[in-house]
Amino acid sequence: GLFGVPELSCPEGFQEAQDKALQESEQLVQKACSTPPGPETVMIFDQLSDALCRVADLADFVKIAHPDFAFREAAEEACRNIGTVVEKLNTDVELCQSLRRLLADEVAMSSLDPETRRVAELFMFDFEISGIHLDEEKRKKAVNLNVRILDLCNEFLTGAHLPNKIDKHVLPEHIRYNFTAEGNHLQVAGLHADCPDDLVREAAYKIFLYPNAEQLSRLEELLASRNSLAQLVGYDTFAHRALQGTMAGTPETVTQFLEKLSDQLSERTQKDFEMMTKMKTKLNPQNSKLMPWDHPYYSGVLRAERYNIDPGLYCPFFSLGACMEGLNSLFSQLLGISLYAEQTQKGEIWSEDVRKLAVVHETEGLLGYIYCDFFQRPDKPHQDCHFTVRGGRLRENGEYQLPVVVLMLSLPHSTRGAPTLLSPGMMENLFHEMGHAMHSMLGRTRYQHVTGTRCPTDFAEVPSILMEYFANDYRVVNQFARHYKTGQPLPKNMVSRLCESKKVCAAADMQLQVFYAALDQIYHGKHPLKKSTTDILKETQEKFYGLPYVPNTAWQLRFSHLVGYGAKYYSYLMSRAVASMVWKQCFAQDPFDRAMGERYRREMLAHGGGKEPILMVQGMLQKSPSVEDFVDALVSDLDQDFETFIMDS
Repeated sequence: GLFGVPELSCPEGFQEAQDKALQESEQLVQKACSTPPGPETVMIFDQLSDALCRVADLADFVKIAHPDFAFREAAEEACRNIGTVVEKLNTDVELCQSLRRLLADEVAMSSLDPETRRVAELFMFDFEISGIHLDEEKRKKAVNLNVRILDLCNEFLTGAHLPNKIDKHVLPEHIRYNFTAEGNHLQVAGLHADCPDDLVREAAYKIFLYPNAEQLSRLEELLASRNSLAQLVGYDTFAHRALQGTMAGTPETVTQFLEKLSDQLSERTQKDFEMMTKMKTKLNPQNSKLMPWDHPYYSGVLRAERYNIDPGLYCPFFSLGACMEGLNSLFSQLLGISLYAEQTQKGEIWSEDVRKLAVVHETEGLLGYIYCDFFQRPDKPHQDCHFTVRGGRLRENGEYQLPVVVLMLSLPHSTRGAPTLLSPGMMENLFHEMGHAMHSMLGRTRYQHVTGTRCPTDFAEVPSILMEYFANDYRVVNQFARHYKTGQPLPKNMVSRLCESKKVCAAADMQLQVFYAALDQIYHGKHPLKKSTTDILKETQEKFYGLPYVPNTAWQLRFSHLVGYGAKYYSYLMSRAVASMVWKQCFAQDPFDRAMGERYRREMLAHGGGKEPILMVQGMLQKSPSVEDFVDALVSDLDQDFETFIMDS
C-alpha cells in the first residue's frame, strides 16, 4: 500500500483508513472526557490529533500528486470528511472542558514540562478559534463563519487564476499571437513578465489585472468575515489572531519591521529603478517611463548584461547525483547524518521514479524517511514543496513513531546521453526543500502536534532559507559540483558571479515583497476598511513600492497568497532575516563546523513547534534580536561582495 499503509493498495482503501481513524478518534474522545486532569490529558489529545492527521496529511498529498484520478478523488473525499470531523471536535464542549479543567488546575499545570504546557495551550487555541467559549448562539455564528470563510477561500483561489478574455480587435495585430485565441476573443492567462516586447507586457498587465466584480466582492466578504470571526472570539483584528504565537507576535511589530525595512531599502530601490529606467530608455527611447510591468523584465535584462549567467554553462556541473552527494556530505559533516537509498515494496510509491531515502544518524540510528518525487510528469503540480505525510511522536509503548515526508520537485528526466542536470535555481530549490525535510527529521518532539515543521509560519522557512546560504557558498559547492563528463570542478569565479548576479536589483525585488506584506497587513487590520481594497492598493503601492498604480487594475484580486498566508505574508522576509543572522554568526566562518551544527540542531531544529520561536532564535544567536537587527541582516545581504567586484572589473 501507499507509504506502506496496507489499506491503501487501492483507492477504496481510503474509506477503510478513514473509518479506522474515526473509530479510534471516538474512543479517544471518550477517554479524554473521563481522564482526570494531568499530563495524560495532553497525551490523549495528541493521539487524537495523530489518528486524524495520519489520514488527512497523507490524503492532502495524494489528492494533488497521485497520477491516478481514482486515488486523487478518494483522497479528496477523505480530506473533506476528516475536515468535517475536526470542525466538529473543535466545537465539542465536553472535550474542551476536559482540557480546560487541566489549564485551570494550577497544581496539575505546574507539574507539566514547558513542551507539554505549550501543546496544551495550542490545543486550547484551536478550540477558541471555533468560539467554544461563547454562548450557544455566538458559537453557531462562529461555526457558520468558519464554513463560509473556507468556501470563500476556495472561490477566491479559483478566481485568482482564471484568465480574462478580450475582443481580439482591441489589440494591435502584431502582438495577438502571444495570447490564446478563442473565436473572436483572446485569452490572457498571466502577466507575460518575461516577454521582451513592452507592449505585450503592458497589454497583459492591463487585461489580466482588470477588475472582476465577482472576485472583488469575494475578497471584500472574505476580509470582512475573517474580521468578524476574530472579533467574535475576542481579538481586535484578524491579524492579531493570526499572529498569536508567531515570532513577530503582534501586527504592531510586523508593521514596524516593514516600515523600517522600507526606509532602509528606499535609496537602494531608487538606484535600482534608475538603472532599469536607463536600460528601458536604451532599448525603447520613445517610451522610457518605468512601469510595474517592466520591473521583472528589466531586472532580468540587467542581470544578463552584467553577469551573462547562462544556466546551460552551470547545468553540467550540477547533476542530480552530484547534488545529492553534496547534501549527504554536508549533513554528515554538520549533523552526523547520512542518506541511504532504500528498496520500496510493491504499491508503496505512486510513480516508478520516486526514490525512498532513509535518514540515519551515526549513533542514534534511523530517524525517518524522505520520499523524493523529483521528476516532471503530466498533471503533476509545478510548485516545489515539502509534505509531512506522518509526524513523529513518542508512542504510548515508548517507541518513536518515525516521521515520513515527501519532497516534490519538477526536474527534467535524464536522457540517453546525460544524467538529470539541474540549473542553479533548481539546485538551490533542492537545498531549500531539503532544509524543510531535515527540520521534519530532527524536530523529534514527544507530541506530533508540534513535530518538525508544525511551527509558526514566520519560523518555518528559517531552516529552508538557511540551506540556500549553504548552496551559495563556494566551499560547500566545491565539494560536489563536478562536470558530469570530465569530472572537473566548477570554477570559483563562476560561483561568485552567480551569487553576485542575484544581488542585481535585489533591493527593488525586496521592496516589492515589502509592499505585498504591508498590503496584507492593512487588509487584515482594522475594519471596516477606510477605503475600497483598490484604493488601499493604490495608496500602499505609492508608499511602499514607488512604481505608479495603473488605473483600472486590481492586482489584489490575483493575490492568491491572501488565502494561505492571511496576515502572514511578511513571514518569508522575517524568516530570511533570521536565516541570514544564523548564517553570518554561526556558519559563515566555517560551513562544516560540527559544534555549530549540533548547536543548530539542539537550539532550533529539535523543538519543532514545541517552544516559542523567539526563544529558539535567542538560543542559537545567544542574544535577543531586535527589529533593527532583522532589518540590518536583510539589507547587508544586498551589498556587493568586494572581492568578486574586483575580480570582475
